[in-house]
Amino acid sequence: MVSSPHEAMHRIFQEYPGLFSRVSEVLGVDIPPPTSATALPTDLTEARPVERRVDTLLRIETEHDGPFLLAIEAQGKKDPRKTASWPYYVSCLHNRYALPVLLLVVCQDHATAEWAARPICIGLRQWQTLALNPLVAGPHNMPVITDVAEARKDLALATLAAITHADNPDVGAILKTLSAALRDTPEAIADPIVELTAQGLGNRPAAQQWRNLVAVDTSFYKSFMSEEIRDEGRAEGRAEGRAEGILLVLEARGIDLPDETREKITSCDDPQLLRQWLSRAATAATIEEVFTGE
Repeated sequence: MVSSPHEAMHRIFQEYPGLFSRVSEVLGVDIPPPTSATALPTDLTEARPVERRVDTLLRIETEHDGPFLLAIEAQGKKDPRKTASWPYYVSCLHNRYALPVLLLVVCQDHATAEWAARPICIGLRQWQTLALNPLVAGPHNMPVITDVAEARKDLALATLAAITHADNPDVGAILKTLSAALRDTPEAIADPIVELTAQGLGNRPAAQQWRNLVAVDTSFYKSFMSEEIRDEGRAEGRAEGRAEGILLVLEARGIDLPDETREKITSCDDPQLLRQWLSRAATAATIEEVFTGE
């Protein structure tokens, strides 16, 4: 079964085809910036009953160097079968489209990235008939972006960097930076990034950190993540869900919660009052401000 991180690591290039131009710079490869990009069918199945499918396939147009194909594979772990399938993908695509082909492998751990970067050689020791050199993006070479201004300059790259650093001990700072960079960003831009980041983090502890950040930031109040959090609360009861939401927001923002305050929130059964507290919790500097006017 395909995992959420797997989908996010290649689907982000479908959403932001120009991202590869910046990734190639990070990887130290001089590839001309694209003038356009077109998503192509990923099914490489032949007439015989063998199905082969690349994760994402883009046709990249450039201003002076002509078009090329970019095949993107999201790789969660070492897979010896790829030493056969990746050369097949490249050869098949080159034969089908008669265009240069690049293979980019996106990983979330150092060991997999190191394995994926090894050249794949087909032939004899004395003479290599075919040599494949994948480009690899992973935690070993993607930037750790903890500067909000830097993240705002390129939200797509910042998102991919956060996904590839999902297991980084400092992922909390990375996610907080991305969240801050999305403040005041139009929903049409912010929502896909919020979703891709959540998908890319999968079931890691960092995923809950991201949910907390999204819940806290009122600019994401209508995003799918915030709706999901509120829907989960409703399933357990409107009042109980709102109380839990208030606690979640306050804890995520680092506001101290004495036991008596926690009890006051969880024992309240007034939905309207809880709604007011929840709204204030998103911006209050102290716990006292949450209960202003009572």
